[in-house]
Formats: sequence, structure tokens, C-alpha cells
Amino acid sequence: MNDAIWTPSEERVRGASLSRFIRFVGEQFDNQVHDWPSLYGYSIHHAASFWKAVWEFCGIRAQGELEPVVHKLEKMPGARWFPDVRLNYAQNLLRFKDDRCAILFRGELGQQRAISYHELNDLVAQLAHGLRKAGVGPGDRVAGFMPNIPETVVAMLASASIGAIWTSCSPDFGSNGVIDRFGQVQPKVLFCANAYAYGGKSFSCLGKLAEIMARLPELKHVVVVPYLEVSEALPAGAEWLADFVADASEPLKFQQLPFDHPLYIMYSSGTTGVPKCIVHSAGGTLIQHLKELVLHTDLKREDRIFFYTTCGWMMWNWLVSSLAVGATVVLYDGSPNHPEADSLWRMADELGVSIFGTSAKWLSATEKAGVKPNQSYKLRALRTVLSTGSPLAPESYDYVYRHVKDRVLLASISGGTDILSCFALGNPLLPVFRGELQCRGLGMKVEILNDEGQAVIEQQGELACTLAFPSMPIGFWNDPDGAKYRAAYFSRIPNVWCHGDHAMLTVNEGIIIFGRSDATLNPGGVRIGTAEIYRQVEQLPEILESLAIGQDWENDVRVVLFVRLRDQGVLDEALKDRIKRTIREHTTARHVPAKIIAVPELPRTISGKITELAVREIVHGRPVKNIDALANPAALQFFTGLAELAK
Repeated sequence: MNDAIWTPSEERVRGASLSRFIRFVGEQFDNQVHDWPSLYGYSIHHAASFWKAVWEFCGIRAQGELEPVVHKLEKMPGARWFPDVRLNYAQNLLRFKDDRCAILFRGELGQQRAISYHELNDLVAQLAHGLRKAGVGPGDRVAGFMPNIPETVVAMLASASIGAIWTSCSPDFGSNGVIDRFGQVQPKVLFCANAYAYGGKSFSCLGKLAEIMARLPELKHVVVVPYLEVSEALPAGAEWLADFVADASEPLKFQQLPFDHPLYIMYSSGTTGVPKCIVHSAGGTLIQHLKELVLHTDLKREDRIFFYTTCGWMMWNWLVSSLAVGATVVLYDGSPNHPEADSLWRMADELGVSIFGTSAKWLSATEKAGVKPNQSYKLRALRTVLSTGSPLAPESYDYVYRHVKDRVLLASISGGTDILSCFALGNPLLPVFRGELQCRGLGMKVEILNDEGQAVIEQQGELACTLAFPSMPIGFWNDPDGAKYRAAYFSRIPNVWCHGDHAMLTVNEGIIIFGRSDATLNPGGVRIGTAEIYRQVEQLPEILESLAIGQDWENDVRVVLFVRLRDQGVLDEALKDRIKRTIREHTTARHVPAKIIAVPELPRTISGKITELAVREIVHGRPVKNIDALANPAALQFFTGLAELAK
């Protein structure tokens, strides 16, 4: 067992909302609950009672009766939560109407803006009036092709207040990528910024917008937000935001709708075909996010919470739910490395960010760049660092505690767009162990299953959830009989959600994620998670990042490792030997790649994740089904017909 690298102070434990919740459950629901282990056990063995406790503790606003909490809890899919309740997601996020700061915005080109809760309510009321006047009603789709700016939050809340379904893509998507998504769900209204910024440059969206409008004939209104200066005129048929809300005067109204009324349509990465359109409910999203924010993240009203994300990644939806707690949401639009690699840490210091979220890859990249925030900034308010997007390497734990701040809770969290939330999370009451996600989420009966479908501990297997939970998707769009939905998660084991992550439950009751199981390597029939290789390779100072695939070879599979070198480095035999030795010494001989090849660039999805599957398809001479899902599709050209992989 590893020694803990961080332990919460007594003061932090006493002040945690999770400690209050344990007392609340013990007094009001089950007197056997008195600590974290008993609470987690209660949450999965008495799920209906637990979710009712979360509802009451978090003060969810709704109409109707909480009982029954769930019908057919044993059914996945098929469980139905809070069937006699009606609520509105936006009403719960806009419960505060005072002058406290709701949104702090920073743009990489120097833009700054602060919006109070009172102002946010007014802005949402204006836009909701415009949407109603445009004929938008419950169930209609409203789309955002928007950067991460306050107007995007306002548009989503205005849509939700009416009962419309919000769906979004970030503006760096190509027009085909947008059509692949929005074309399936046929939005009635599209919001688009006139431009966005990245890497110190601005990029007009109006040319792409004209093409998108021509290919989405169902659009009734296209509303353009004047974010940056551009010289182009609006496409014919589009209008400025100010004109769309020009005569808004009525007060904000919230349509009361069933718990499982659709709120969001999210999209799978789409690297193996047209993206799946995943529909999430208003009530399921709300109660799950409040559980994660209030209990696992310990978010309080006085906090300022930041997550580096675009509007095309689920962490944007998760971050915005922080408004329901009354906290200040910090939005940032642009490159995380502009003008310097430490720019986000500078912003966090200046704004007093207390909860800072980012990706594992960004933390690794800042370490490689030599960024040491604690030498340049005080970061007095910072108490929690969140990481997700890919497994966080053990060395990144060392980096955060050595060079960011030694008294922060470092929480690696893991879930996905599929559930719009997390299976494994942080915990303010528990120690942090190097390389481990602290705990399974409350109410999430997460188990690691071996090839026979049996739950195992300290063995690698498939991450699964064996009990229904409220944030399971309603279903997929255009999947009337649910066949695509069942095939995506329940085809391996009926009535069990198999998530597609290769993982292990540790003796500390923590989770280690080894990577996606659909990208698992199988040399000699032995299952290897790619993250196990990355953790070792990316320790080497010469390596910026890496990607491993299994190549079919001589009736077996051989491991091929692609590496991106820093500073014009050279992959000579000495470095190859050091890579192999490092992998062998810290994993097994099976993990050692048969081939190591330097590459100029690794392909990524638009949400920034390296895509192993696309490279595997190219190497095997198969087409990548959806190039538009990639942020840099030209990167695949390098992998086509590699002579070194033919021998």
C-alpha cells in the first residue's frame, strides 16, 4: 500500500459539507451512518433513501411528491426516478438573485467581465422572452456554436427555463463536424459568436456559419453574438443578439416539467462513425451534479470554481451547474498556454480561484514546460485541484504537491459524456494516494469486472456500474426502440453498465484507470492498458507525449509506441533503449513496445483527447469513419503506409 501523499486537516474535515451530510443522514434517515464507509454502503444498498437525502440536503426546488423516489431500480435501462416530481433546471441554477458574483469571465485577448446573480437573472429573462417570441417551446432544440463566454451560459439557461433542449459545439469545430451533430437533432434556433480567439489570434465564425445555415434547413432563427471585431457581414437570415432581445420586458418564468424531461443532447467523440446523440434529463443532471459539487468537491457559496473547458466538453455543463450552489463560476476562453504556459495559474491567483480544474494532459505539459506556480504566485485561495480527461500519472501527483501547492486536495475524477458526471471522484474526508482516484461516487455501485463478469479487487478489469443511477441517459436521439443505447453499454452483460474503461479497485477503495478498454492492447493475449505505458514513457524529459496501439502482426498483436519529442529532439537508439528499459523496469516485459517511432504530431479529438483508435485504423489500412471529429485530421497522414510497420 502506498503512503498517503495528502491527508485532510481536522479543520477541513469538520468544515466539509460531506461531514454535515453524514450527520444529516445519520439523524434523519439511517442511524447506522456515521462515517464515509457507512455512507457509501448506505448509498448503494438503500439507493432510494440516499437520493432522497441528497435532494433534501441540497435543497432542490420542485413541485410534487418525492415518493416514490424510483420505479424499477433493478432495471438498466428502465429505472425511472422521481416520477411524481416536476421541476426546472434553470430555476435551480438561478435560485440566487442578489449582487454576489455569478460569473467571472476572462478571455485570452484581455477581455474581462463580471456578472452578478441579479444581472444573470435579468439577462436570462430577456433571452427567454426572445426564444418564446421565436416560437420555442418544451422539447425544441436550441444549439450553440459558441466559445466559453457568458452569453453561452445565458442562452443555455434561457432555453432550459422554457423546457427546450440545449446542445452545443465549440467554435473550432469544422462545418462538417457541426452538421454531423446538429444535423441529427434539427435545432430550431442556433446561437453563434461572430468569432473566437485562440493562441493570440482571432478566427471569424461567419463563413462557417453561412455554410451551416445552408445545410440546416430546419433552423428558424440564427442569433449572432458580437464577441470580437470582424470585418465580415452577417450571413443572410442571421440577426444580432441585441435585435433578438430588443423588446424583452416580461419577467422570467420557469416551465415546470417532469424529472426526466430532456435538458441536454451531448455527443460521443465520433471517431468511429457519426457521433451518438446522448440525451440527458434535467432532474438527473441536476441531482447528480449537486451531489458531486456539494459533497465530493465541497463547493460552497464563497468559492470561485474554474475548469478549463470548451462548450463541446461535458465539463462545461458540470461547471455551470455550480450556479445552483451560488458559487462564482470562472469562465476562460482561449488557449490555456497564451501568452505563457503559466497563464491559467496567473489567472487563478489574480481571481482567487479556490477550485481549479483542468486536464491530466495539461498538467503533464506544464510540468514538461518547467512551470512552477508556487514560485511565482501565492495561490492563497486555492484548496482543490481537479483533473480529468485521461488518467492522471503518478508523477503528476508529485508535480502538483511539489510545484503547485502542498496543501491542496488533488482529485483525479473520471466519468464521461455518457453519464454527464463521474463514476470516481475526490473526497474531502479521505487521504490522497499517489496515482489513485480517491473513491467511487456516492450512489454509484461501481465494480471492476474480470473477463468472466465477476467483481474483483486489486485486479485489472472493466469498470462497470451494477445499479441504476439518476444521470443515466434518457436514451439516444433517433433511437426509438433503444437498441443503440442498449448496444452501447449493456451488450456485454445485460442490466450492467459497462463503461469501457480498464481499471482496478485498490485496497484503499480507490480507483486506478488504465485507459479505454476498447484501446486495450493484447500482446500474447495479455490485456494491457495504454495508460500504463504512458505513465512510464512520459516521465522521460525528452518525451512530450505518447500514443500506443496494438498492431496485428504474425497471428498476434505487437505493441507500437509513437512519441512526440520536445525541442527538436532525436529518437536515437540510446533513447529507444532507455524508453524500453523504463517500461520494462516499471511494468512488465509484455508492455515493452516492439516498435518506437517519433511523430511530429498526435491526432486529437476536438475535445483534446488523443485518439488511439483513429491511429490504429490508419495503421491497419482501414478508413477513419469520421475525420471531422478530429481537431487536427492532417496529423493522420504521417501514420499512413509507414514503412517501419511493414517489417
